[in-house]
Amino acid sequence: MGNEMESDFIVDDGGRGEAGYKGLTGDCTVRAIAIAMERSYQQVYDELFALNKTVNKNPKNCSPRNGGTKKTTIRKYLQGLGWEWTPTMFIGSGCKVHLKKDELPVGRLIVCVSKHIVAVIDGVIHDTYDPSRGGKRCVYGYFSKAKVL
Repeated sequence: MGNEMESDFIVDDGGRGEAGYKGLTGDCTVRAIAIAMERSYQQVYDELFALNKTVNKNPKNCSPRNGGTKKTTIRKYLQGLGWEWTPTMFIGSGCKVHLKKDELPVGRLIVCVSKHIVAVIDGVIHDTYDPSRGGKRCVYGYFSKAKVL
């Protein structure tokens, strides 16, 4: 494997297929977290489902496979695992950071863009498709492993 990747995108389902799931679904949160944190898809799915049940008022909207995980729940989950949020866009600021290698820090990131969450590892997007829109997609912010002082 020693060669550097030429591409800034790798097709990666985060272990979804291996966990026995099929078809198209809105599980980008589970995939991105599983990939970035190197955890099993099923473990992340189960933990998010359980957390969703404690915060969602509508029990039919608890599955992390249908977009049922709210941003506040994702933040609570990730911060509980030692990840920190870095905002890159503020009200009225316009887009300053795009989903492209030279605008994101090195490391394992869980990146939030419009209606999607994606894993980025050392500038390389890991997802079931390339959501970068040719490097023009705005990044709202990202989670990264908190640095130990």
